[in-house]
Amino acid sequence: MSIVNNRLTAEQYGENFSDIHPPFETRDAALVEANRCLFCYDAPCIKSCPTSIDIPKFIRQITTDNPKGSAHTILSANILGGGCSKVCPVEKLCEGSCVYNLMDEPPIPIAKLQRFSTEKAIAEKWPLFQRKPSTTKKVAVVGAGPAGLSCAHVLSREGIDVTVYEKESKGGGLMTYGIAAYKVTPQFCEDEVNFITSLGGIAINYNAELGKTVSLADLQQTYDAVYLGIGVGLARQLDIPGENLIGVEDAIRFIYDIRTNGYPAVPVGDKVAVIGLGMTAIDAATQAKRLGASEVTIIYRRTQAEMPCTETELNLAKLDGCRIIWLAAPQEIIGENGRVTQLICSLMHLGEPDASGRRSTVETGETMTLDIDMVIKAAGQMPFEALVNDNHLENWKGKITINDACATNLRGVFAGGDCVNGGKEVVDAVQAGKDGAKAILEYLNS
Repeated sequence: MSIVNNRLTAEQYGENFSDIHPPFETRDAALVEANRCLFCYDAPCIKSCPTSIDIPKFIRQITTDNPKGSAHTILSANILGGGCSKVCPVEKLCEGSCVYNLMDEPPIPIAKLQRFSTEKAIAEKWPLFQRKPSTTKKVAVVGAGPAGLSCAHVLSREGIDVTVYEKESKGGGLMTYGIAAYKVTPQFCEDEVNFITSLGGIAINYNAELGKTVSLADLQQTYDAVYLGIGVGLARQLDIPGENLIGVEDAIRFIYDIRTNGYPAVPVGDKVAVIGLGMTAIDAATQAKRLGASEVTIIYRRTQAEMPCTETELNLAKLDGCRIIWLAAPQEIIGENGRVTQLICSLMHLGEPDASGRRSTVETGETMTLDIDMVIKAAGQMPFEALVNDNHLENWKGKITINDACATNLRGVFAGGDCVNGGKEVVDAVQAGKDGAKAILEYLNS
């Protein structure tokens, strides 16, 4: 078969993209798990949460039938706590630190309990926060992703009037456009953005892109401070022959199209190769399989010990029937009549550690050839280096340079999240937004 769309029935799409982490079916089921919590003193789960949610407190509030209090505890620390409960790699964060792991017992399902506490609050827009009277100060936030929304909410709670400039037609950033559809739905992302802005004092201007319809210099003149939460999003290229053939896609664009256009509209090959093994690669591979690809092969240049994705994500790909080829790197993409037909890979072995600390990869001189009709590139994302340089922002290879107060080299301009760190988890971006808001408040009050 060739690369086509609408391979499956509506029922099959619905089944393949249903919630991979379903919520508790009943309140009693949530209570059973909540009552397992030991409410540890100096709880390690809190220390492992980048936003420092008081996890024992919100779980205790569940057990005492205080849903609003529980939601407030979560959302006051992480305003995107609902979304994070669905997408966070909790096995390496809070749940991975649960003391039950030391007892060879299942950890407390923190994410599932967090979802239990936040979903109704978000859907019904519970008024959990009160905005202070307006200070007449105005701040522009560029990017309605996790960092920008987090920053905007903290500022608005303090009476700052915030205008968010977002290049897409919807808010949520990575949550809305860059994560597998079976983890979090577009509708939930929209509900979460609406919950955040229901506080008041936050206006979002959509289809407003920095460097095109929005000028940083104009924002500096119009507002008392500017926060940049522009993320990353440029796909890293493979730089190999055949990369421009029909059937070679960026994972970012592939996932974006699924989120934007719907499952039947997105074409997928019959035999698909995915290059890379980060979280985006897993999302691309599993969704290609769920769109109807008969074979999906993930190519990774190192071994399982060095993989950037989590064990849980790897197991998800395996359960979906994806094949993993270790110690292989793409060398050339072969085509016929302009379309992909084969992928040639160099076989590798591991050498000495490179600058990143991981062992380098060395070609063995041997190759292997895969018969395929689609290649999805998921070799990482790059910062918007040209945009950053055009706006005279100090940076390192496109990653914006900030000081300890989240400030850039431009007066009154702050930054945080993926555009600074190069790409981490959603929860890290939320904390970066909080840090940025704190720094801006100090700046405005100085």
